[in-house]
Amino acid sequence: MPKIEVNREKFYGLIGKNYTNDQLEALLPCAKAELDGVDEAEGLLKIELNDTNRPDLWSTSGLARQLRVYKGGVRPEYSFFSNSGNSLDSGERVVKVDPGIKATRPYMAAFAITGKAINDSTLKDLIQTQEKLCWNYGRKRKSIAMGIYRSDLIKYPVLYSAADPDTTKFIPLGMDREMTLREIIRDHPKGQEFGHIVAKDDKFPFITDSAGSVLSFSPVINSSEIGAVEVGDENLFIELTGTDLPSLILTASIVACDLADDGFTILPVRVEYSYDTSLGRSITTPFYFQKDISVDVNYARKLLGSDLSAEEMTAALERMGIKPSLKGSEISIEVPEYRNDFLHSVDIIEDIMMGRGMDSFDPVMPSDSTVGRISPEEEFARKAKDILIGLGFQEMIYNYLGSRKDYIDKMNITGDELIQIVNPMTENYEFVRGSIIPSMLNSEAISANAVYPHSIFEIGKVAYLDSDDISGTVTRNSLGFMSADRNEGYNQVSSSVSALFYYLNRDYELKEMDDPRFIKGRSARVIYMGRAVGVFGEVSPGVLENWGIQMPATCCEIDLDLLMEE
Repeated sequence: MPKIEVNREKFYGLIGKNYTNDQLEALLPCAKAELDGVDEAEGLLKIELNDTNRPDLWSTSGLARQLRVYKGGVRPEYSFFSNSGNSLDSGERVVKVDPGIKATRPYMAAFAITGKAINDSTLKDLIQTQEKLCWNYGRKRKSIAMGIYRSDLIKYPVLYSAADPDTTKFIPLGMDREMTLREIIRDHPKGQEFGHIVAKDDKFPFITDSAGSVLSFSPVINSSEIGAVEVGDENLFIELTGTDLPSLILTASIVACDLADDGFTILPVRVEYSYDTSLGRSITTPFYFQKDISVDVNYARKLLGSDLSAEEMTAALERMGIKPSLKGSEISIEVPEYRNDFLHSVDIIEDIMMGRGMDSFDPVMPSDSTVGRISPEEEFARKAKDILIGLGFQEMIYNYLGSRKDYIDKMNITGDELIQIVNPMTENYEFVRGSIIPSMLNSEAISANAVYPHSIFEIGKVAYLDSDDISGTVTRNSLGFMSADRNEGYNQVSSSVSALFYYLNRDYELKEMDDPRFIKGRSARVIYMGRAVGVFGEVSPGVLENWGIQMPATCCEIDLDLLMEE
């Protein structure tokens, strides 16, 4: 979960009241947050956010806004937002988006700020906000990257285009010599970290002004002059580029509202596209695109388990910084400019609950009594576990999420049936495992120094795509076991399978199979009651080589849900 550090003096100044650490800790649940620590020497509060659907809280200003309004403060009004029926005058502040960038990184949002000089705490907080939003919400800059520049050095219009990586040069931040874009992703520290995002593209995203001065090689690095913001700078230009327009617009709105709360004047910028977008060809940002949403009062009462009046519900929503209006038995809300997490009426009910305060709901003892017992699935799994332990196997416990490299590439399979996470926090947890075998091979790959033989097993969940299921996926209870030794082979794993089925009182048949994970002719499919319930065999040399395993190994995996049926 995101963690932020806030300057205590600035934080309490924005809230309008000082709190003790205990008082702050008691208040933070309204923002789904908790106090993670205090650095007295630096005057910093370390706060952990326990939810990822409120990126507007990942900054000093955003969190202070939530706490201030919750404690009775006035919700700020932001007059600098355009919408579909109202486009504010941006004057000369224009960004032109070249058609060549459409295939690479097609979207951009921007605005400028003025009104006061940047101080040290504001600059640090702005950099932290940039990092948190682009890293967590923007998928490590893949879908959102943000740049901050000195406005006084920019001549409008700004041009966002696609540049030749081998001939386009500029001096990047942190360097004292010109480098081509290709050299930057190879030699610059930030290029080595983020260059992979655009490395496969023929042309790279590039931002310049009308005089040809370079702002940025987005999403990698700013220029050393216009992009070198320092304490004391008063006029700034902020741009965001990315691949997802709604997320990009929301991120720009969050940053703009934070800076407005901090006392800056927000100056809209018009972004002119040479191609169609979901919001048109001309978008003046910050842009308000959220839609009103409503909830039925009786439905809210049912889910909350409390007979709150409609007036009590609207008051609770106002404490969360939301504008509600009551129409009959329905509460309609105007979503704040910095939020986009209301996907269902249940989300409104959650804010009613938080605005009301969790401690305001009386605890209710369950009225139904039940007898706890082991489920049939667990009982069967425990029996299988006892058998494996009796055969000399050691139980393991693994994660249910992993990487493409481990679950697909190293196993020499296509992975078409695997479930991919749309917006993973890291590539190491991008796929839901469809088999226990990669997890066991990963253990073997790091256990070469342990005394042989190695015999391990796990009983756990696997999931994969299934178009015949109403949800499109199925989740199964699976048993996997693996052995590695100098003399390990088909006969050894076959005898273990035979013993397992004997003690489970199940008959089975074997059929030859062709599976890229195993050696052909040294593997088999397990058939029970006419259905395939598992596979076993000698792991193919190619798979062993992918994992860096030097010893012969055998693996078996059985679907316990199918094996339970009699």
